[in-house]
Amino acid sequence: MKGPIIRSIIALVRQAQELASQIGMPNILQPGLVKEMVIAEILGHELIHSKRDSDACDPNDASVKYEYLSCYEGGTGQLDRMFKAPKDKRDESLKRITRNAKVYLAIFHKKEPLKVKVIYELAPKDVLSKTERQLDRSRNDISHVGFSETWAKEKGRIVYP
Repeated sequence: MKGPIIRSIIALVRQAQELASQIGMPNILQPGLVKEMVIAEILGHELIHSKRDSDACDPNDASVKYEYLSCYEGGTGQLDRMFKAPKDKRDESLKRITRNAKVYLAIFHKKEPLKVKVIYELAPKDVLSKTERQLDRSRNDISHVGFSETWAKEKGRIVYP
């Protein structure tokens, strides 16, 4: 009995991809993109769908960029594949933080995965400092760095709801 539901889901995803293509988004299923759309809509930002750029920008000034981190309740927002070494790759990784005017951590409800519970606004300098500490302690040259809601409450401010 799941067949009709699965066919409906596929049809809806295809329809969503058609809509996304009309505004230049080639892959609606790019990891994290739908959640980034949800966050950008809430914050009034312009989504940047490129994998090689920030997640969003100011709708009136594209040079003002924002990075989004997200997780479910009780989880940690992550920056994946951050380099500890060599130095040139580390510096390039850290630009993923420093190129932004703000970093946002969005906490999504576990039972409603596209519904945002809270969004914290963070200063890039605080995210950078925590990232560097985590990288310095890592045993690996490539690591994921994490940011908990507890840390975001301490360092940031709630901007939603």
